Amino acid sequence: MANTTSGTVVFDKTYYIDDIITDAYERIGFVGAAGNQLRSAKRSLNLIFQEWGNRGLHYWEVGDTNVDLVEGQAEYIFYRATGDGTSATTVGGTTGASTYGLSDITQCAYRTNKGETTQADTTLEKIDRSDYAGTSNKLTKSTPSQFWIQRFIDKVTLTLYPTPNSTAASNFLHIYFEKRIEDVGAFTNATNVPYRFAPCMTAGLAFYLSQKFAPQRAQELKLFYEDELARALTEDGSPSSTYITPKAYYPAIT
Repeated sequence: MANTTSGTVVFDKTYYIDDIITDAYERIGFVGAAGNQLRSAKRSLNLIFQEWGNRGLHYWEVGDTNVDLVEGQAEYIFYRATGDGTSATTVGGTTGASTYGLSDITQCAYRTNKGETTQADTTLEKIDRSDYAGTSNKLTKSTPSQFWIQRFIDKVTLTLYPTPNSTAASNFLHIYFEKRIEDVGAFTNATNVPYRFAPCMTAGLAFYLSQKFAPQRAQELKLFYEDELARALTEDGSPSSTYITPKAYYPAIT
């Protein structure tokens, strides 16, 4: 008789916060966590998600949108949350929305004829603060060709050069951005993490909890965590083709 399988692939969808915490505590030999132990675990899990932001780009948190350009406006602000301020209008049109929770903006393109068969993107050059500071007239109006990013506590700002003119304001800026990982929230929540990161997330929480409740296990659990995380980071993303072309060299003939 053939083996029966579950027929489902939604483990990560129903792997709730309280299950993650329970599994992590079991790894350090701590059973029956309650009260402050549960709150401590939630804090640690939020810290892990923020620490992952320092590990580099996470492809599941990459998004894109179109930004409404405004004539004479060089700076466009994207706030952490609605309580911090009103983000720049995105999507386009008279009923545009706003984007929140950005960690960084990685790419920008000036987009003309959005949504039409003649739509075209022109890539903008990403510059740093020194390059932008060196521009002579920051209020020059034209089609933007450069941008630079500032990352603050509660917002990310995008500054364009040159400043959009009336023609540019009738078009859009298409951006690719990296979002923050969502907070843990309620114990009945799932996490804003793909299935391939579930093992290292649990291993990481066990390591963080061991520093507080089982310090004798901390070094051992750190090794498990780093090993799991390294595999997840290697698997993350969608690899593209790589082409290697030998360089031809022709010596001078006299």
